[in-house]
Amino acid sequence: MKNNLSIVLLMGIALSATSCASMFTGTKDKITFNSSPEGAKVFHKGVEKCITPCTAEISRALSKQTVTFEKEGFNTKEVKLTKTFNPVTLLNILFGGAIGVGIDAATGSLTKYSPKKYNVELEAQSTELK
Repeated sequence: MKNNLSIVLLMGIALSATSCASMFTGTKDKITFNSSPEGAKVFHKGVEKCITPCTAEISRALSKQTVTFEKEGFNTKEVKLTKTFNPVTLLNILFGGAIGVGIDAATGSLTKYSPKKYNVELEAQSTELK
């Protein structure tokens, strides 16, 4: 009887620990940004994250996410961040149920950013005189 109770208790703890991918993989990804030429400011949701070359933490979200590269004398360039399915979410489908999947959806942890490195060529602004 004592062994059965221990097994049930351990299974309960294990199942509750798999409540969401957010717990295991977090809600942000570290992404490396490079630009040619270097020294471009990288913005995400209007907030400056870093100056290239750099690595920044970007929050996950289910919606389309972009970063913008800005450098004086060069055209601004917007880049869409690509995402893939986060396989840890399968734990929720198997063990955590709708609540765990709902939490992952709300935090963006159903997906993760891939690739984790972006290289951008900036174009010089035209210097035509009128």
